[in-house]
Amino acid sequence: MRRRPDEPHYNRERWLVSYADFITLLFAFFVVMYAISTLNEGKYRVISEALTVAFRHERVAAPPSRLAPVNPVTLPVVRPPANPGAIQRQQQEQKLRGLATRIVEAMHPLVQGGQVQLRETARGLAVEINASVLFAPAQAVVQPEAIAALQAVVGVLSEVDNSIEVEGHTDKLPISTPQYPSNWELAGARASAVIRLFIATGLPPERLIAVSYADNRPVEPGDTPGALASNRRVTLLILDDTAPPTTAAIAPAPR
Repeated sequence: MRRRPDEPHYNRERWLVSYADFITLLFAFFVVMYAISTLNEGKYRVISEALTVAFRHERVAAPPSRLAPVNPVTLPVVRPPANPGAIQRQQQEQKLRGLATRIVEAMHPLVQGGQVQLRETARGLAVEINASVLFAPAQAVVQPEAIAALQAVVGVLSEVDNSIEVEGHTDKLPISTPQYPSNWELAGARASAVIRLFIATGLPPERLIAVSYADNRPVEPGDTPGALASNRRVTLLILDDTAPPTTAAIAPAPR
């Protein structure tokens, strides 16, 4: 009888080898996860870069000292201080322009008729009133019909504390009367008459200055009737707070 060959022995425990490998890998995975979870940010970056270089088959250079990264400090922006003079000047311009708007409203009929003009100067706001509105020819008494307009201006000027120069101007025609020997006296008397009305209406005298320019500051050259009429005027110069008062031909405010 022919003998049957022995059957190969089958090892039923071989799965334990694979299982042991799996458990080992799983253990290593959890160890790595635990290690990563306890790293600070700096160490994690170093390990991450090292692993990246290793997988790329590059040489690992000694990492710079980054284990304790320093948070960037945001410095405050230092702005140069604004120019106080420019700010004050801008505030003064806004103040005077607001005054101009209210004066135009108060003297609207005269402004509309061209008998009152406003302009900005280097020293403040000039309100030029034609003398024919305020006075009779060669006289320095404020006419009754002009009093209401001047009182309306006082109502506007009472809201501020600016100094006011009242300038008297005449034309170039000479005058010689017992009361006004020259245009200097006539122009000064007209400025003083307006100031007296302002004080009577409530403006403080210390804010007012009477100035006589006679015929030395014409606004129109020539001796035509139109030029002469334009040059006969009273100017209310509302001074900028930073402007010095004039030093020419000053007369104190009458009391």
